[in-house]
Amino acid sequence: MPSLRKPSILPQHLPPGCRVLVDSPGSATLSKVDSVLVAGSSLVFVGSVVWVPLAYAYAVKKWRDCRDKRRKAVYFGLIVTAATLAIAGPHRHPRVGRWLETRRWRLWRAWMNFIAFEVISDQGQSSGDDDLPYTRRPGSKTDSNLPLHKDEQAILAVVPHGIFPFALAFAALPERASQVFGEFRPVVATATALFPFVRTFLGWLGAVDASRDAVDRALSEGARIGLAPGGIAEMFEGYPKPMTNPSDEYAILEQRRGFVRMAIKHGVPLVPVYTFGATKMLNRLQLPAIVEKLSNLLRISLCIFFGRFGLPIPFRTKLLYVIGRTLYPPLPSEDREEFRQQVDSLHDAFCKELKRIFERNKASYGWEDKGLNII
Repeated sequence: MPSLRKPSILPQHLPPGCRVLVDSPGSATLSKVDSVLVAGSSLVFVGSVVWVPLAYAYAVKKWRDCRDKRRKAVYFGLIVTAATLAIAGPHRHPRVGRWLETRRWRLWRAWMNFIAFEVISDQGQSSGDDDLPYTRRPGSKTDSNLPLHKDEQAILAVVPHGIFPFALAFAALPERASQVFGEFRPVVATATALFPFVRTFLGWLGAVDASRDAVDRALSEGARIGLAPGGIAEMFEGYPKPMTNPSDEYAILEQRRGFVRMAIKHGVPLVPVYTFGATKMLNRLQLPAIVEKLSNLLRISLCIFFGRFGLPIPFRTKLLYVIGRTLYPPLPSEDREEFRQQVDSLHDAFCKELKRIFERNKASYGWEDKGLNII
């Protein structure tokens, strides 16, 4: 962990008690190679929510319309093979990802040139926060003043989700990010299994399905995981949704206690991370409220979004990650009511810490007038 404070890539001064851990200022002018890599990977992965269903539909239509029996059999074989590879196969094992050195790909350097990427640690205290519970490592008499070591088991709770989870992705993928966040296993929506290339790539990273059993199993195995607590529902929160303020940020956390329960159950530290700029990488159209309800029910994003040139290519945005104080969970109580109180207390501490790092660092990002609404 670096001990010297590096200059911030952002023009404003950081608040006292903050340290720059990683900074990548991006490139003022992208090379043609970088432009092609960013645009191509965006269309393949971010745009997969459009082209994969269309590809499936086209393949099935060709099979149905084909009158030649031999050719129809070939189409059927291709469809079955593609579906089989989308569901299972050894090619998506994490060992393959390590063999391919996924985190060292030239692609991530292109993305780091495309965006400005900075990670800072805010372990300082502001007035009124001295009594925040759970900030002491078990056996220690003083508050933690350094981020948790990147190799220790932890739950990294990255807020907000954004229209596409770029914040979680860039914390997990580039090798420079892993210098701070460690090589954690991202928790992803079950619906990603429907998209072959995305599913394979996530498999290389050892991604964990967002189901309770899968997360419970990963933590039991000692995994370090990262997740976006707001999930798919957070995609629809904020402007242009009616009754929301375009000058505010929104985090869906009030009823999200599952990740806190897991932290207490497994005795795993909880690390709050707020990512400034994550909600500005794509725009979306406001659809009827029934679409949002249907998305939450099916756990899949039914959302019309766009970026540069009206395509699923994100806008060039500065991402500022702020790591808050590590929260160490209490020993889980065997009494159900007392355990519920432990969950509520740790959840409250998490929300307070998230609010603290947002308020202390929003001016550093140029968002002096913005507020964070936890709903």
